[in-house]
Amino acid sequence: MQTSALPDLAHTGAKPVHWLATAAATAAVVALAGLLQPHAATATAPAPEHGTGSAAAPGTAPATAPDPSGAVFPLDCGPVGQTVAASVPGDLDGDGRPETVASVHCDAGSGTPPSGLYVLTQTGGAAPRVVATLVDPAGKLTVTGLAVHDGTVSADLLGYSSAGVPRCCPDERESVTWRWEGNAFVRSAGPAADGSEAA
Repeated sequence: MQTSALPDLAHTGAKPVHWLATAAATAAVVALAGLLQPHAATATAPAPEHGTGSAAAPGTAPATAPDPSGAVFPLDCGPVGQTVAASVPGDLDGDGRPETVASVHCDAGSGTPPSGLYVLTQTGGAAPRVVATLVDPAGKLTVTGLAVHDGTVSADLLGYSSAGVPRCCPDERESVTWRWEGNAFVRSAGPAADGSEAA
């Protein structure tokens, strides 16, 4: 019988203490690698757009836009309550603090209840408050396509050509913008559209 030229490998039989030591060493290496990871990149606020005011001072959090759920709107809905259909933040007056534009209507459950379009502001820890009404619900219009870009509010206003048009189906559409000028919002209107576009 020929003997093996290899050394005796009997000592390589792993014992539980060997595996325990290996596991502990591996865990230590993984923990050390986690501690030596580079710091995560931090996001920086983009520079303000033209006409949006100055950026927040270094080390301070940027101002947040008013939350419309905390505002009281001048819209009498009785027991059905109100619904904020859409809201968009934006710095409308160029002071570096964002306002919120909110489209609100009564929660009628059916039909097309008229909308109110309001501008909200907030100072300190006070509740958001309405500072301007862009669309009065008394006008019986529905606001859609609400947007704020570069300090300009834009929306489509859906309305009715006569009292005989069913309240579910507005047949007129007008594209409108508002911009803060001096001490008031100035409205500019586009051409009225026919009912085929007022989906």
